[in-house]
Amino acid sequence: MASTQEAMQWALEEAQQAALSGEVPVGAVILDSRGKVLSKAHNHVERNFDASAHAEMLALRQAAIVQNSPRLVDCTIVVTLEPCPMCAAAMSHFRIGRLIYGAYDPKGGGVDHGARLFQQPSCLHCPEEIISGVREQEAALLLRRFFQERRIK
Repeated sequence: MASTQEAMQWALEEAQQAALSGEVPVGAVILDSRGKVLSKAHNHVERNFDASAHAEMLALRQAAIVQNSPRLVDCTIVVTLEPCPMCAAAMSHFRIGRLIYGAYDPKGGGVDHGARLFQQPSCLHCPEEIISGVREQEAALLLRRFFQERRIK
């Protein structure tokens, strides 16, 4: 069904929607083992007054409902930005099978930067595969433009 590039395109479209509504432009898509879309989401932190309403968290919750299971073992999450430690921990608890992300986050990331949650001995579950840097420049540009516009205002 959906390829990695298609899924990242959908995640980027979600991120653009977030930016249009004043949210940090991060989007996420979850695919089942056959590549079928289970959920799509973007940040709703400001809209929901909820610091945990990251795109990944919303997409994970929605996919679990669709799958009728709290475990997403054979699923792939595609997200535009390196997940923060909170989202990486949620992926561990949801037992996500595969993580694909776009832009790196040296300051707030929790996968390849910062906490490096999946490398910790106390980590409950690590995705079988982690692919980073997919359409990284596009995802990073969305974020840079968003914050540049905020600084100008």
